[in-house]
Amino acid sequence: MVAETEAAETAAVETTETNTVTAGRADSCTPGLLPSARTHQGMRRQVDKRQIITGPPPEFARSVLDNGVRVVTETIPSVRSVSVGVWVFAGSRDEPKSLNGISHLIEHMVFKGTRRRRTHHIAHRMESVGGYLNAFTGKEYTCFYARSLDEHLERAIDTVCDLVLFPSFPSRELTKEKEVVLEEMKMYEDAPEDLVFDHFEGATYHGHSLARPVIGTPRTLHSIDREDLLRFVDRHYTPNRIVLSVAGNARHGDVVRLAQRAFEGATRRSRPVRRRKVPSYAASEVVVDRPISQAHLVLGLRALGAADDGRVPLAVLNTILGGGMSSRLNQNIREKYGYCYQVYSFLNMHSDAGDFGVYMGTDADRVDRSRKLILRELDRLRQKPVSARTLSSAKSQVKGAIMLGLEGMSNRMMRLGRQELYYQKYYSLDQVIDEIEAITADDVQSIAQELFDPERLSTVIVRPSSKSQIDTAT
Repeated sequence: MVAETEAAETAAVETTETNTVTAGRADSCTPGLLPSARTHQGMRRQVDKRQIITGPPPEFARSVLDNGVRVVTETIPSVRSVSVGVWVFAGSRDEPKSLNGISHLIEHMVFKGTRRRRTHHIAHRMESVGGYLNAFTGKEYTCFYARSLDEHLERAIDTVCDLVLFPSFPSRELTKEKEVVLEEMKMYEDAPEDLVFDHFEGATYHGHSLARPVIGTPRTLHSIDREDLLRFVDRHYTPNRIVLSVAGNARHGDVVRLAQRAFEGATRRSRPVRRRKVPSYAASEVVVDRPISQAHLVLGLRALGAADDGRVPLAVLNTILGGGMSSRLNQNIREKYGYCYQVYSFLNMHSDAGDFGVYMGTDADRVDRSRKLILRELDRLRQKPVSARTLSSAKSQVKGAIMLGLEGMSNRMMRLGRQELYYQKYYSLDQVIDEIEAITADDVQSIAQELFDPERLSTVIVRPSSKSQIDTAT
């Protein structure tokens, strides 16, 4: 459905939904607001209208159903809405090469019918009461979610759980939906700012399923049949991989009761989560020619995973380097030289690995010079601690992004879900803020020294082909 990104304020309902977690959205990199990565957003993007939260502080609660499904809630009585998400700890990383893209295709296909409802019933069920229903797929998880008034909590939980537990995958709809996904692939192929990240991930995780695109390829998409969908769901959509997260005006006991009812009749059994380790990393250079007018550059490397202690200082560094108009990249490349319209740093984290880098769009003749300017900024972070003023400003920026994001119920629901998937622990806002405040200039410099060895940096360029350069010049 539409790529997000997840760039992602991952903290925005899509999140999260941009293609990468860019600087300034460091909330997804802190312990409390989990790792994020490029995702593909389902259906159509919805605006998460933020609410001013007053009254008592949110109340967190966690339960485990008899079948192993985890239920986490954040009760906020002062709002009149709820956001409900069912998270499945399975994504494109869990796919064999021959079925690349099946997780994303399943995300599409669950909306095409369940044992109880046909396509138009699913679409109508939440919209008829002023809510909405959506989904997105990532490298390591898939999320199906709904937003509604609090009085429709039961409907929201029932609808989302029905999608995950009892999809019917009608064959005639599968044939049509493959055509939809093919058009989505063409859309990304025509977007060089997305294509350059696909090639960067391919270089960074070469030989591993994390290197492959979430959406798959035309060849693998055509090969997937209904039985493949059923087998994948049966193997990966199991109780131990599922988290139900709810934020808003909903009592935990009510959510647990409704979850127990929704999971009645579900017969899948839990299986161990086994994932192949990420292979060692080696820097590489990739150049792709396309009939475009501007070159797109990513300079980056393998970085830290979600469990690494350095993820919080790296989030602060990410903000200093590429977080907004005041960042070093923006001031020293865009403002000083006028070389680009857009330049930023990004951070993606998975359970046991991650990647960090810089994206920039510029004229093809300025790629080499731009790369040198980026390397200069990375080296500055290695060679000299940031000033107290710079560090304080970056911390405030990270904290502000987190707190503003938590004004939306969907963002809170997503935060709960990711926390449970990756840490099996709840981090309060105060805990997250304390971790950010504890970061020192030496911490930031240490991470820079650990990561920013020029010999370890990969370079990926999607550049104008010769013909397109001639056409542009004329």
